[in-house]
Amino acid sequence: MKPRPPRHPQGPQLADPRPPRFEDLYALDGERKRVLETGYLRLLFGGGLFLVAFLAISLRLLEVGVWDGGERESAQLPTPDLAVARADILDRNGVLLATSLATASLYADPQQIADPAGTAAKLVEILPELSAAELTAKLSAHSRFVWIKRDLTPRQQYAVNRLGIPALAFQREERRVYPQSSLTAHVVGYTDVDNKGLAGIEQSFDDVLKSGQPVQLSLDLRVQHILHDELQRAITDFSAVGGAGMVLDANTGEILAMVSLPDFDPVNAGTATPDQRFNRATLGVYEMGSTFKIFNTAAALDSGVIGINDSVDASHPLRVAGFTISDFHPENRPLTVSEVIMYSSNIGSALIAQRIGTERQRKFMDSIGMLRRASIEIPEAGAPMYPADWRPINTMTIAYGHGIAVSALHLVTGVAAMVNGGMMRPATLIHRGLDQVTDGQRVIKAETSAQIRQLLRLVVEKGTGKKADVPGYFVGGKTGTADKLGSHGYVANARMASFVGVFPINAPRYVVLAMVDDPKPNASSYGYATGGWVAAPAVGRVIQRMAPLLGIPPQDQNDMPSETAALLVSARGTE
Repeated sequence: MKPRPPRHPQGPQLADPRPPRFEDLYALDGERKRVLETGYLRLLFGGGLFLVAFLAISLRLLEVGVWDGGERESAQLPTPDLAVARADILDRNGVLLATSLATASLYADPQQIADPAGTAAKLVEILPELSAAELTAKLSAHSRFVWIKRDLTPRQQYAVNRLGIPALAFQREERRVYPQSSLTAHVVGYTDVDNKGLAGIEQSFDDVLKSGQPVQLSLDLRVQHILHDELQRAITDFSAVGGAGMVLDANTGEILAMVSLPDFDPVNAGTATPDQRFNRATLGVYEMGSTFKIFNTAAALDSGVIGINDSVDASHPLRVAGFTISDFHPENRPLTVSEVIMYSSNIGSALIAQRIGTERQRKFMDSIGMLRRASIEIPEAGAPMYPADWRPINTMTIAYGHGIAVSALHLVTGVAAMVNGGMMRPATLIHRGLDQVTDGQRVIKAETSAQIRQLLRLVVEKGTGKKADVPGYFVGGKTGTADKLGSHGYVANARMASFVGVFPINAPRYVVLAMVDDPKPNASSYGYATGGWVAAPAVGRVIQRMAPLLGIPPQDQNDMPSETAALLVSARGTE
């Protein structure tokens, strides 16, 4: 018989047959809801705290990294805007004369340097041109920014980076370079360390170049090199102190070459002497001597006060107002106008000037720009010097280039107007197309210009400018030799020797000038240091070398105009 399970003292355990009450169920859901809501609120509160903290940190970073840092950087790094690089300067054929290269400049934050002396010693090993003592003082300063060195080479920048010093950093900048070095220094000019133009085209066109627009000049680098070479040769041969030269298109006013010697390297303009930086071609003004006889004769012929075959009496020196006017090589006889030019007679020119008259002469000189600053696109342009009280004695001396001082630029632009048919055009250093050439202003009649061309050919064919002659190119021109002015009058045995040439004289294309400052006589010149011996040969060599480059073919002697040939036959030669 199976044992029976024990009975519960309270009887058998039966399920509660009663359904759950609503109040019990409601109490359970309310407890869960309260717990969930509490957890949710805590999460929301915690997230809010994190959001506020994140926003606070972000705002602080923005304040330090952008607003405060930007203001500090702009105040301490006054570097140029490199969004647009400074544009190039080119010659008329597109040859590069000036350009910009990207460079790195080194600066430091002294507040982050714990060992100024040690850091300075490391930098001096890489940059030996720096002073360790001065650099230590810089790195010990209480500022947040000091320049260490501008325009480092890539090798130097790499070496500084290898030091691994966080307080050292680089600022990207530009460095202006001049591929032609000193060859075009006085025209192109130069800039400072911040690429601001300080001279020449760099200064005049500073805003244009900064905007990224290239500037194309009228210079032809080939002609520039020839002129520089021959002018330097003349200076060396005659132990001169300097010189100036120019090649001008007689019909457009474009300057193909402009040289002033001594010159300088525009990259290191700060180390050049004042004499090297001085532009003798445009800024210096000088008495031009007998080259002014071109203007005196043109004024007389154009006004009709004398004819080309008329004569003046050059038999004796002139004594006027205590001054004596004489000739270097006197003929001691009456001379025709053509002979006055051919022999370069001061007496004859003074007598012709008397016929012109003081007022008419002054007015003519004003019309060809000799009484005002010459127009040119560089700031180095000299103002002429002339008598405020233009008396009869001034009229006579100005006739042969004494008593008035102008620049080489004045001279070539004036001569161009005398030979190109009588049209005065301002000179320019900017390349012009054929449609950009100005009409100009008429200053003499075309007939007078033709007569001047005949006279200038006569000077080279039989007169004082024979050493400028180039077979096949019909060179014309005029010599000039003037005493140099000092602080107390004329300097003994110091002169400016010059020759202004024109070719081809039967159809003028170019005016070529060479001026040599204070040449000394030598054995090859038989003791002379005049324009005919010093400057005329230089101009002849320039023409001989440049004409083929510019596509000007030689001509036969039979192409000489009949009027000029007849004048040559009638004139007495100097042989």
